[in-house]
Amino acid sequence: MELTLRRRSLLSTQVGGPRLRPAKPASHRKARQTSVDPADFYTGLVAESFAPLRSFSPDPEVYAAFLREVGGPALELGCGDGDPLLALRRSGLDVEGVDSSADMLERCRRRADEAGVTVTVHHQRMEALSLSRRFQAVFLAGPTFNLLPDDSVAAAALHRVRRHLADGGTALIPLHVPGPTPADRIGQVRTAPADDGAELRFSVVSEQRDEAARTRTTVLRYERHGPGGPTVVERPWLLHWYTRSGFEKLAAEAGLRTVSVTDGDGSAVEGDAPDMVFRLRAD
Repeated sequence: MELTLRRRSLLSTQVGGPRLRPAKPASHRKARQTSVDPADFYTGLVAESFAPLRSFSPDPEVYAAFLREVGGPALELGCGDGDPLLALRRSGLDVEGVDSSADMLERCRRRADEAGVTVTVHHQRMEALSLSRRFQAVFLAGPTFNLLPDDSVAAAALHRVRRHLADGGTALIPLHVPGPTPADRIGQVRTAPADDGAELRFSVVSEQRDEAARTRTTVLRYERHGPGGPTVVERPWLLHWYTRSGFEKLAAEAGLRTVSVTDGDGSAVEGDAPDMVFRLRAD
């Protein structure tokens, strides 16, 4: 069975959804950080802005079909604020979630309570995952694996995935090779209302690309304008990408055999591609 996985955008500057407008200088800007641990990026204002400003959410049925095929129990890595985890739980599937951001997990728990859904989530990093349960399936609902900063951290995460898979279990890991942000999108602002009526703003400030390290570092600005004055946060957001052969090697060294590699539409991929969905088996 081939799955069609539409890529969940880690960073979307597409027109459509929240409103776009030219950037204005921020009068209360915080000092720009030179680096942010992936576990600390989705916190505070960034976590608050995630749902209102996102322009795409994963289709829960895609992952429900995958889990019905391979069986449970299952674990979603990088579950964030609960998409598609909560929908999968509403469908009666045995799925738990894990995320490195305490703020995003708090939002997930709040949404679960509001929806009357029982969910188990864990505040842990992928590369240091340590749960008492083993799973028939481990998956990511988008290329969140690209947030791991280098091959050594990725290797540690893959070893943890294997440790938490039952023998014969399946891992589904989507990867993305990010292109440069278009020049005309640098500085453009997307806006959306917060729950309390304040205006949330998002823009790309600058970007650097390192082909040798296979990283793209984008400085992102998040703003909140409401009672009490503006709040502005700028954080560097690093994506690390992989070649097909390089990722297959990392997976094999962790005890995970590559079963198939497809694109976002479910078609087989030969060689490298901008979007690759790896199905791995714990033999």
